[in-house]
Amino acid sequence: MNSRTNLPMTPSLTTRLPAVGTTVFTRMSMLAAQAGAVNLGQGFPDFGCERSLITAVNDAMQADFNQYPMMSGAPVLRQAIVAKIAAIYGCEYNVDSEITVTSGATQALTTAILCCVHPGDEVIVIEPVYDSYVPAITLAGGVPVTVEMEVGADGYSVPWSKVAAAVNSKTRLIIINTPHNPTSTVLRAADMQALSDIVRGTDVLILSDEVYEHMVYDGHRHESVSRYPDLAARAFVVSSFGKTYHVTGWKIGYVAAPAPLMAEFRKVHQYNVFSVNTPMQHGIASYMADPRPYLELPAFYQRKRDLFREGLKNTRFELLPADGTYFQCVRYDQISTRTEAEFAEWLTTEIKVAAIPVSAFYQQGKESGIVRFCFAKKDETLALALERLGKV
Repeated sequence: MNSRTNLPMTPSLTTRLPAVGTTVFTRMSMLAAQAGAVNLGQGFPDFGCERSLITAVNDAMQADFNQYPMMSGAPVLRQAIVAKIAAIYGCEYNVDSEITVTSGATQALTTAILCCVHPGDEVIVIEPVYDSYVPAITLAGGVPVTVEMEVGADGYSVPWSKVAAAVNSKTRLIIINTPHNPTSTVLRAADMQALSDIVRGTDVLILSDEVYEHMVYDGHRHESVSRYPDLAARAFVVSSFGKTYHVTGWKIGYVAAPAPLMAEFRKVHQYNVFSVNTPMQHGIASYMADPRPYLELPAFYQRKRDLFREGLKNTRFELLPADGTYFQCVRYDQISTRTEAEFAEWLTTEIKVAAIPVSAFYQQGKESGIVRFCFAKKDETLALALERLGKV
């Protein structure tokens, strides 16, 4: 028998992503599992979707919707998406040329970046930033230009004057995320006006990550880019059925964009995924006939947010505003002087509740003394986590 030392040598290669390792979400979830901790780190529910959605997918399978769909997505689902966007945001996309169903939001975001960013192009990202953006920019040969959100007693905000100052002749794309992961910030009409003012008269494109569009609280509305014709005319708008319908493992999302942008998007899409799970597309389309699940989602998650915030109110954690998403950021400077990563690991191993350090969402690992919890959990899960956190 050959020993390992006698096997042929595997050639080395130069990494395309030298700054990338295992994500913080994977590391913290593994640590939570090892420690037996309540996992409020990675952003996924621990409860199931409505059984009628499962039934709709099963019905689609039984009806033999099991072969390749159209590359752009099943027509019936694209029609449902167009109708929903028009009803909520007043923007009428063309069902044939302006909607593409994707394998989750991350694939949509990466494909949008790859189709429009060329080597040397600059892309403005707003930190803290979701971790997939910058690697995709790097793969495209682009140059990420970071602008930090400001954080104070009223939470996080985008300093639009600094975004404007970052725009130059090399700027190809500005990426925004509302509601924002990880800070739970929701952009308002004034923010969208500021963005419109910045890009007016330029060739700068917008990539708007709106996967938490149906998680906006306290009576406020989601300010989708689709609401604003001047922005929609230059934007890729991304959303996620996984987030909206509690099925993150299905990895189904979509992109809406003007036909010229979508034509370029589909050139890349057809060669990195081509198409998306057929019966799930048909099942979701059938399920979307009833708007109740997404219309009631804000109240569903606001109740969980309020439950979680009430449970932390008398602890030494300082609650930051949570206007959207299913995340709650907290300051811990009254508890510890540890770095965010150290504190998150301590919480996980000693207190048995996992969190995510917000420093992981900065390219240079900025320390703000803030960690993020996910409250998309069963009430009993939240109750157990709150009992443990109350002892900190």
